Amino acid sequence: MTKRVFALDTKPGIQRDGTVLDKQFYNDGQWVRFQRGRPRKIGGYREMTNEFDGYSRGIYVESEDGYNRIFNGYNNGVQRFLCDNNGIGSGITEYDFGGIILTLNNLVGGSSYTNGSYTNVPLTGGSGFSATADITVSGGVVTVVTIVNDGYGYMVGDQLSASDANLGGGGGSGFTIDVAAVEQKFEPSNLNLWQFDGFFDSTGGTNNLLLAHAGKNLLAIDNTVTSALLTGSPSGDNLYAVKDSQGSSPTGDYIEISGGVVALHPYVFVYGDNGLIKNCSAGNVFDWNSADANEVNVSSQKIVKGMPVRGGSNSPSGLFWALDSLIKVSYAPTTVGGQTLYWRYDIIGNTSILSSQCVMEYDGIYYWIGVDRFLLYNGTIKEIPNQMNQNWFFDNLNYSQRQKVWATKVPRFGEIWWFYPRGDSTECNDAIIFNIREGTWYDAGTALGSRRTAGYFSQVFAYPVMAGEDLSEQETVLTQNIETLNGSNVVVTAISENIAANLLLIATGVPSGVTITDVQPCQANFDATISGTTLTVTAVNYGTLKVGQVISGTSVTPGTTITAYGTGVGGVGDYTIDTSQTVGVAETMDGLYEGYYNLVLSAACTATGTSSADFDTVPNKISLWQHEIGTNEVIGNQENAILSMFETSDLGLVAGGPSQPSMVGENRWLRLERVEPDFILSGEMELYVTGRPYAQSDDSTTGPYVFDPNTNKIDMKEQRRELRLKFVSNVQNGNYQLGYLLLNADIGDVRGY
Repeated sequence: MTKRVFALDTKPGIQRDGTVLDKQFYNDGQWVRFQRGRPRKIGGYREMTNEFDGYSRGIYVESEDGYNRIFNGYNNGVQRFLCDNNGIGSGITEYDFGGIILTLNNLVGGSSYTNGSYTNVPLTGGSGFSATADITVSGGVVTVVTIVNDGYGYMVGDQLSASDANLGGGGGSGFTIDVAAVEQKFEPSNLNLWQFDGFFDSTGGTNNLLLAHAGKNLLAIDNTVTSALLTGSPSGDNLYAVKDSQGSSPTGDYIEISGGVVALHPYVFVYGDNGLIKNCSAGNVFDWNSADANEVNVSSQKIVKGMPVRGGSNSPSGLFWALDSLIKVSYAPTTVGGQTLYWRYDIIGNTSILSSQCVMEYDGIYYWIGVDRFLLYNGTIKEIPNQMNQNWFFDNLNYSQRQKVWATKVPRFGEIWWFYPRGDSTECNDAIIFNIREGTWYDAGTALGSRRTAGYFSQVFAYPVMAGEDLSEQETVLTQNIETLNGSNVVVTAISENIAANLLLIATGVPSGVTITDVQPCQANFDATISGTTLTVTAVNYGTLKVGQVISGTSVTPGTTITAYGTGVGGVGDYTIDTSQTVGVAETMDGLYEGYYNLVLSAACTATGTSSADFDTVPNKISLWQHEIGTNEVIGNQENAILSMFETSDLGLVAGGPSQPSMVGENRWLRLERVEPDFILSGEMELYVTGRPYAQSDDSTTGPYVFDPNTNKIDMKEQRRELRLKFVSNVQNGNYQLGYLLLNADIGDVRGY
């Protein structure tokens, strides 16, 4: 056994740039981070839902009353997922897009209204607000309704009315009129790239708004096409375009821009081409004309990103990134020539920005990627030194997809993450990481967990959320018979572990596109009487009755089974049972068909009968993931191991030897005889020994040497002139943190050649 014991002294971080021999940092890694200078596995992730449509192009999270609203922007719209603080959710809400009222129809005049002509009457009901009309009443009936104020957020089919108090107060009722057409400004597009923010009621009320803008910017950061600023209730289901419709001199124009939106409370700012920066009046997103509202062009280039600056004497203030400069906007009222100027615009300096999503604030400092370097702003613009993987990033970035680069942060570990499309990938498949606390760089190593298209960092909800890049395909999970009952939205089928909610059901009598919304035991609770072998159901409390169900009740003979339908087919009516008996007074009974499911569908069937059905996965769906939770990939009840590994720098004597500060003259191979693992460890790990005789020679790898938390030493007889150690964790529930690794090594018995 060797007499020399060395400690591993590889420096924290993964160095991708440069040659293997010329590295003092870790040579390789996947799904590994660094804390206290030591490698440790990055946390696991859990699928929260697999129901989001299309690729996510923007995520925003808002928390209230113990629940978290997660907003997802995709090519065709906006969806909301509601979850608790454990990440357990309750389904997807798809936002509709409303607008101003264009036309009305289906007037029902009501009765007993007071005759007369009434001007600017507020209309009630429907999805929107603020619509008013001139209304004429003749013969106690509403006869004419003429829109005066076309309002906000109305949907086709909304039924409107008006208070009798505004129509003479004579006791009238029954007046309704429908919205026939609206002007909504959202345009579905595969180029949509979303920016979100929340705008909170500055008066302390509850009229909070979600701000959303879908710029046509996904493939061109300098695209000049404008689109409308959208808003709506964070808890509602309707978004609508913002107009300049209030204040002292409203223009009636929609707020349309090419860049995006940011809230600098109590102001909303929008931005876009030719250095445009524009803001509303304080606390009112519908007033863009009052004295403290402003519109200015501060650059010749497009503004692509805005972020608030927290605190400071000139608050509110914000930073705005143009394609060629960084601008600071501050609230600084100044009177000049009797006119009050509310805003100050300072060009901080010339710079560049790679994508409109690549900026991240961390403890008041702003980090982003330029077109050829990494940058920060902490009062001045500075380059972030990166000798670890700058070439690795820029040389392998799919530059044609630059707008898909996006940033997030993991404050617990002091990290800024930039996800990016690597190689010829058109979606993000890797992430480069700057650890502010450790002052080092590494990357995710194209791990599955780095394949994310959008996300939001932890705040009230303690976990980062990220959207996956793997679009689902339509595939048949299983094929088996179903029985449609009474043309309802409930069908019966045999139990299978492969049946779950959100599968497509394809069968005769089932409309196209119908999905399973719930899977229940084939049971029912109902009120019924029995006369002989006739079961008469008078009410169904829940569930669906089915031939084959065994019924039970206080007065029911045990084992009684439904054998045929009569006038009842799943619901109220008569059924035939196999055991003659009498239950003269209706009582509550239960029916259970063991081995079968009731499947609740998204639409009713069009036929009754038994048919073969395909259960298919729904195509073009993506998953939302809760990150930094546990150690595995969790999908439903299935837990998969996550591969995590790291590889040291060269340890050969010609590289200075373990713990040696400089080159030494010994031209012999390094003989490694023992490794003393020092890990905080769950599960097994594998150790591989890799090396080569010369810098440009092919590597030779041996292993694995398997160890676990109870392993005191790993004995081996390995010799390399230039030697590296690779540690791999790839077991379910596997986790590790490296401690003080000791190596028993000495001069080998092979000379250089």
